[in-house]
Amino acid sequence: MPLPKSTQRRKIHTRVVECHGYHRDDGLWDIEGHLTDVKTDTFSSPQGRTVPAEEPIHEMCIRLTIDEELVVHDIVAVTEHAPYPACPAAASALSSLRGSRIAAGWSSEVRRRLGGKAGCTHLREMLGPLATTAYQTLTAARSGRPESLDKDGRPVRIDSCYAYASDGELARLRWPHLFTGEPSHANTTPADDQNGHGA
Repeated sequence: MPLPKSTQRRKIHTRVVECHGYHRDDGLWDIEGHLTDVKTDTFSSPQGRTVPAEEPIHEMCIRLTIDEELVVHDIVAVTEHAPYPACPAAASALSSLRGSRIAAGWSSEVRRRLGGKAGCTHLREMLGPLATTAYQTLTAARSGRPESLDKDGRPVRIDSCYAYASDGELARLRWPHLFTGEPSHANTTPADDQNGHGA
């Protein structure tokens, strides 16, 4: 379903983030991301460069190499286009993520290691979609593993998003012993309803 129609307007800026996951012949996994920012008008940055309309202001790539445990074995980044001469040097800072693991707290760990002047804002932003792509890429490979549980023994997926709400239909079907919503009456028969036993 498309978005509802907006008022008359003119496009100013387009950001595209594209991510891909690959299974390598050596058993590891490459998760790659590509980001571009393009404007419809010529853009001049203070003390930077003049970028003609429809040419990238930002163009950056990252490759995460991970194992099945989602541990980062290697990470490389390249800045092809940026508004300032100093920007490409920030790519090397991502090497600080080697040995870290994509798991709960990943975003906080990225901010801790690469926040502020320690890293590039746009490269840092790409690491969120890359983490999600890593999970999606390894879904089949990790499907036979025991479900991740919190400290109370409850699946961490419960209440992690709208679909996994503890009172939702998915939780009722998947974890009936942890379901917190109203009991379903879907299994009652018409005869039960007529006799007053289905309510």
